[in-house]
Amino acid sequence: MKQKLKVWDLPTRIFHWTLAAATAFMWYSAETGGNLLTWHLRVGLLILALVVFRICWGLWGSDTARFANFVRGPGQIARYLKGGISENEQPGHNPLGALMVLALLAAVLFQVATGLFANDENTFTNSGYLNGWAGDGLGSTLRTVHVTFFNALLGLICIHVATIFIYKFLKKHDLIKPMITGYKFIEGKLPALAFAGSGKLATALAVAAAVAAAVWFAGTAG
Repeated sequence: MKQKLKVWDLPTRIFHWTLAAATAFMWYSAETGGNLLTWHLRVGLLILALVVFRICWGLWGSDTARFANFVRGPGQIARYLKGGISENEQPGHNPLGALMVLALLAAVLFQVATGLFANDENTFTNSGYLNGWAGDGLGSTLRTVHVTFFNALLGLICIHVATIFIYKFLKKHDLIKPMITGYKFIEGKLPALAFAGSGKLATALAVAAAVAAAVWFAGTAG
């Protein structure tokens, strides 16, 4: 008989859906251009803060959010592929899902970093906050990288979404609902999971906000 288990805490769920929405907006605003490019820059700072928060939360957050608890080596990945790891043993991200989490975080961070230093082709108004530190030549190169690399990020997102639907419809394992409600149903003895308190959450949020504010200040002050 399946039992209800809390897997994802609220900060992790808010991070996930906010990042998804912000990334969609970044694509739309870049394609549309015009006045939306000003918001493209602002939401870029939000995404930077989100990624920094997730890194902090991955170091000292809840059990299922901590990298040390779900990132596995080649041996564990092979064991998972052979069906040797159950939901009870790894109720959060499975070893393959962990690789996708790391890949997406790295790709988003790289995308934001190149955008921060990129310049605008037509006006400095919509250049990245840190473009003044890069100069015209490097800023132009980073703009090209920023635009081109988005295709790689989009590819990772498509793989991520496709995998979720494969799990849902072929493996009958719903990954979407738990990321909305925080709960999933598993069989057998429930694993003991610890969830981080408000103190760690406040610290992670403070670090994320400080990084975003520092980038904004460095850009506007220059």
